[in-house]
Amino acid sequence: MKSTRTETACCTSPLGLLEITGNGDAVTSVEFTERAMEKTTSPLPAYLAEAVRQLEEYFAGKRHAFDFPLHVEGTEFQRHVWQALQRIPYGRTESYGSLARAIAKPKAWRAVGMANNRNPFTIIIPCHRVIGSNGAMVGYAGGLHRKEWLLEHEKKWLAVI
Repeated sequence: MKSTRTETACCTSPLGLLEITGNGDAVTSVEFTERAMEKTTSPLPAYLAEAVRQLEEYFAGKRHAFDFPLHVEGTEFQRHVWQALQRIPYGRTESYGSLARAIAKPKAWRAVGMANNRNPFTIIIPCHRVIGSNGAMVGYAGGLHRKEWLLEHEKKWLAVI
């Protein structure tokens, strides 16, 4: 039986504080936060500690994919889009239109954008890798400055591989 408790951890990043929320078994969201978070004095549950460790490795350029447990909730369409996002390679980008075509909904590029906006797993489900069809940086719940930084970060470390 799944736990219903809510647990949180924070991860300091070059882009600000990330709040990682879990349900006792898996991570339920990773989001940038502007609110102050208290440092926990007790050890983190293993799954949250692993999420923090993997995010720190990502920001250090040592990790290109994540494999800690996620509890993903959303509509069927959102989950379909989020699965497609996870297939965009590290350091690469796709347009909203190409993502819509990839999920066999070529006219649903606006709906793809809305699903990206509802993605509760910033960085982990890489919605920052989706750009406008003309290459413009458009839409990112964490702010365009973060999207640009994340893409540059990935390009830099992709060149090192």
